[in-house]
Amino acid sequence: MGLNEKARRICDQSAEQAKELRIEVIQSPEGARLLDFGVKAQGSIEAGLELAKICMGGMGVAELVPSHLQGWDGPAIQVRTNHPVAACLASQYAGWKIQGTKFFAMGSGPMRACYAKEEIFNTVGGKETPGFAVGVLETGTLPGAEVIAQLGEKLQLAPEKITLCLAATSSVAGAVQIAARSVETALHKLHELGFPVHTIQEGTGWAPLPPPTPDFIQAIGRTNDAILFGGLVHLWVNCEDDLIGQIGSKAPSNQSGDYGAPFGEVFSRAGGDFYKIDPLLFSPARVVFNNLKTGKVFAFGELNPQLLRKSWPW
Repeated sequence: MGLNEKARRICDQSAEQAKELRIEVIQSPEGARLLDFGVKAQGSIEAGLELAKICMGGMGVAELVPSHLQGWDGPAIQVRTNHPVAACLASQYAGWKIQGTKFFAMGSGPMRACYAKEEIFNTVGGKETPGFAVGVLETGTLPGAEVIAQLGEKLQLAPEKITLCLAATSSVAGAVQIAARSVETALHKLHELGFPVHTIQEGTGWAPLPPPTPDFIQAIGRTNDAILFGGLVHLWVNCEDDLIGQIGSKAPSNQSGDYGAPFGEVFSRAGGDFYKIDPLLFSPARVVFNNLKTGKVFAFGELNPQLLRKSWPW
């Protein structure tokens, strides 16, 4: 069963539990199914956990757990996957910038594997042709006919074959699904550094769940800082120790030149464009490698609750 099929099953279950999750199911005039997890709908933490699973194409689990971060007594989001390349790089990574007239969204989810035009698919593989697609859009606006037509053209699918799950960054569900990207950010950065990601067998990660805020810039800052300063990831790899030492040591967020200021400040300096920020910043604060081949453990980076306090004081 592929990423899109697994994700569609979760979408179907979420739609059936829409009232309990506080989400809304909308049939667009064009025929696409929209699941509003946090644009106009209130959403919930539980909705965000389901949205995170959809982002990972059903190949990962997201859970609310106690904090791992000293001084923060709020909850954290834990994710785990034993198919990290498929779950994180072929699905969860927000690598598809979707634009329309007065519309912008960062696109993720298994529809990326249907499109498969991003350069990363030349390395990770995973292209799918299931005859339908499930996507996740981080946006504060419901997509109209223009955006749905654009996606249908790129995916080569009729609108009724497309399910789009939507949440604003400032929503509760939006905050949850971003905090659930700890492992994904580690894998993507390692891929960018040239690490052979197919040697990564399993991954688990934690990031504190930031308090919600209706302010968009503040929400962008808090959700990203949760991973940059509070994200902790463990990876199980099967490779040479030297490779971990040479490349793995560059994985934490503190190896980026943009590290050191709350993300809201970095985002503002970039003119509000994620894609103008050093891509090597987007990674967890601390990454631990467990080498299955040699039994050695390597740990790089550090949690930084002091910087996190600048993002959301507590």
